Amino acid sequence: MTSCSLLVRAYAGSAEGSRVARVFITGSSDGLGLMAGRLLAGQGHAVVLHARSRTRAEDAQAALAPPEAAGVVVGDLSSVAGIRQVAEQADAAGPFDAVIHNAGVGHRDQPHRVTTEDGLSLVFTVNVLAPYVLTALMRPTGLERPARLVYLSSGLHRDAEASLADAQWERRPWNGFQAYSESKLLDVALTFAVARRWPDVRVNGVEPGWVPTKMGGPAAPDDLSLGSVTQAWLAVSDDPAATGTGGYFFHQRPQETHPAARDVAFQDELLGYCAGLAGVELPRVPVRGRSGSEGRPR
Repeated sequence: MTSCSLLVRAYAGSAEGSRVARVFITGSSDGLGLMAGRLLAGQGHAVVLHARSRTRAEDAQAALAPPEAAGVVVGDLSSVAGIRQVAEQADAAGPFDAVIHNAGVGHRDQPHRVTTEDGLSLVFTVNVLAPYVLTALMRPTGLERPARLVYLSSGLHRDAEASLADAQWERRPWNGFQAYSESKLLDVALTFAVARRWPDVRVNGVEPGWVPTKMGGPAAPDDLSLGSVTQAWLAVSDDPAATGTGGYFFHQRPQETHPAARDVAFQDELLGYCAGLAGVELPRVPVRGRSGSEGRPR
């Protein structure tokens, strides 16, 4: 039996014992996001997809069925206003037990620096600012806050420079590969920052591998069938390995990260930087009870 089939079986076995969850997946009209949606829906979970446009939303619904998606949020994550609109729609479609922050822009499609209507780098906005703002705005307080948050990164984050001095690439010559790598390092730092700020939420990061999606390209060597397993597992599984927080995984196994991602000062610098750009603070939320009237099943 291959390692692929063993991992998929392990996911399926652990998911069968979990309660039905409602899961929101950003950037899920195709690629790894849609694949994670299929895995979760196939296990009986209620999956709400996200697409940039109505046409892509309809295509995603058709691609997922059967079973049908529990809903599709439509909105563009390439501007602060668009991210806010997605957060509002997602709140209306929730509450969610888990959110998978899957949406991303790759370096292959960015031969030169592309700016958004806010004057920011598109790579930074979609890959970093969007998950930050969605996390901050989607029911961040009270019992309806998602119990699990999963952020997608990349093994390339280890090659990044840990600096916010020119995060928008306004002073450096554009390098799409490096800009993407830096955004993925910031995603890992965001993961650990949220895990630290919200200790009662299960917050973890994932690197799916270099897989042959539209973003990864046809020459990518990793197994596509494994690319969506870990994020689905972290979103719903009762497997003890999936119920911790502040972890970072590849194929359901813990991985070491760039040292800067664990640096509290760097994390706080990132949170402050994103708050300044978006005008949205990440709330400091009191810890909820894990049982009794203050908590809910996790």
